[in-house]
Order: sequence, then C-alpha cells, then structure tokens
Amino acid sequence: MSKLISIALGSLFAASVLFAQTAVAAAPAASAPAASDCAAKAVSKDGKRLSGAAKSSFMKKCEAHAKAAK
Repeated sequence: MSKLISIALGSLFAASVLFAQTAVAAAPAASAPAASDCAAKAVSKDGKRLSGAAKSSFMKKCEAHAKAAK
C-alpha cells in the first residue's frame, strides 16, 4: 500500500513540474509586445487597413486595452 501511495505522489509531483515548465515556456510569448497584435487588428469595417489619425487612435486604444488586460 505504501508503495502505491509513493508512486501516486511521485506521479503528481512529476506532473506538477511538467505543468510548471510549460507555463514558464509560454510566458515569453504572452509578454510579447501588443503592438504587433494591434497592428494586425487595425482594419476598418470594410476590411481595409487603417492609416493616419484613425490608425494611431486605434493603436492607442488597443495598446491601452492590452495593458489593462494583463
């Protein structure tokens, strides 16, 4: 019985270590600049890319929302 418990605890420990490593590996991708995401989303309702004042206004709002979401 104690052998079964030690195997179960060892498996849980190994799974938690694996989960922690994958969470750390995904963190740099999540902390990448939001500017590239916002730039990709900067399109008008008809699908054309924004430019000029409309783009800068959109980028400012998008980056503010991205920072608030973190």
